[in-house]
Amino acid sequence: MCGIVGIYLKTKKYEKQLGKFLSGMLDGMATRGPDSAGFAIYSKENKNFYKYSICLNKMSLSDFKKKISKLFKKSKLKDYSDHVVLEVKEKPKMVISVLENEIKEVSLVGYGKSINIFKQTGNPKDVVKKFKLASFSGTHGIGHTRMATESAITTQGSHPYSTAEDECLVHNGSLSNHNNVRRSLIKDGQKFNSENDTEVAAGYISNEISKGKNLEKTLKQSLKDLDGFYTFIAGTKNGFALLRDEIACKPAVVAETKDYVAVASEFQAMAHLPNVNSAKIFEPKPGIVYHW
Repeated sequence: MCGIVGIYLKTKKYEKQLGKFLSGMLDGMATRGPDSAGFAIYSKENKNFYKYSICLNKMSLSDFKKKISKLFKKSKLKDYSDHVVLEVKEKPKMVISVLENEIKEVSLVGYGKSINIFKQTGNPKDVVKKFKLASFSGTHGIGHTRMATESAITTQGSHPYSTAEDECLVHNGSLSNHNNVRRSLIKDGQKFNSENDTEVAAGYISNEISKGKNLEKTLKQSLKDLDGFYTFIAGTKNGFALLRDEIACKPAVVAETKDYVAVASEFQAMAHLPNVNSAKIFEPKPGIVYHW
């Protein structure tokens, strides 16, 4: 049992409060996933810089700053708990190679021109405070609270998973064929950093999109290719999509107003949102992709 949440703002009215809304939603899902939590926040695209969300692991911030200053002449750094956001003009292929070969102590959590990703073990209420989620602004965001089942309670085992530029995935459920899918994706050049089945699903989505399919078609195809029980929220810089498998034993509820669309495993996670009592509230149908 895990908790997933997402909120997409239709208007600019609440952009400065996005982090506050998402923070409350993750707090509301803490009972469904007490082991760890994470979230992805999307903001307006910065055309001149790429952002890299990085977990320092056991490396000190001062040591990381020294190495980065030698590797990149022009860079910006913001630190959040044991994570940093690195902003540079260099393209992802080059930066990822540098991180993998020159600063092996750290872990890349996600990257893109719009996305920031943070995740950590511990009670979700503590995690959102450590990363000061309530202070973030943006256009949309998704989050996850985890109750570990198939892999260890680690930061790398936490959600969201990001396997391509400005893409991420949170998942409630389990996949039964993830080992076979992982082997197939590795042959296609996909890399994995954990044993988590959700990272496989994220890699599957990224792999299909890289071949020219859009997110909606990819998620529809996943109903045939991914076996198990799942509810997905998949994020991109343009919005997010929601999918429940055709058996739909994993819960989800949607609340939609003229200002936002919110998704959560349980309604109580959305009870603090403005005007939610007058929202259009519905349970997403099995096997149907919803996209905002």
